Amino acid sequence: MQAERFLIDTSVWLDVLPPGRGSDSLRRRVDALLAADVVATIGMVRLELLGGTRSQKEWLRLGQLLSALHQLEIPEAQWDEAARLGFQLRRQGVVVPFTDLLITSVAILNGAVLVHRDRHFDLMAPHLRLRVESYVIE
Repeated sequence: MQAERFLIDTSVWLDVLPPGRGSDSLRRRVDALLAADVVATIGMVRLELLGGTRSQKEWLRLGQLLSALHQLEIPEAQWDEAARLGFQLRRQGVVVPFTDLLITSVAILNGAVLVHRDRHFDLMAPHLRLRVESYVIE
């Protein structure tokens, strides 16, 4: 039986990287998930994180960390599914960034729990089959 996967959103990585930043409880949670080898990522999160690096050293270190995680693929049909979710949500008065729709659609497809600090995911979850572990601070 495959272990449950946890897709960690960029919003969480930005809070716990580099060491010494962010919430201790969130850092402990991420460390526990990493130790259990259940953390997944997708290309969109890689793009957001690596695109924000400031040095070659940071790029290499972060790239190595991300490459060690379980990689969730984005099938071609997932782009249309993300668009469909956006259409569905807008009809219910929920408008979120397209990047969040793609991340959501891949999490749902893979049955992954989305670990985040982005209120957009909390807005979507009640309307979709999206399972979230929210660390949004109000």
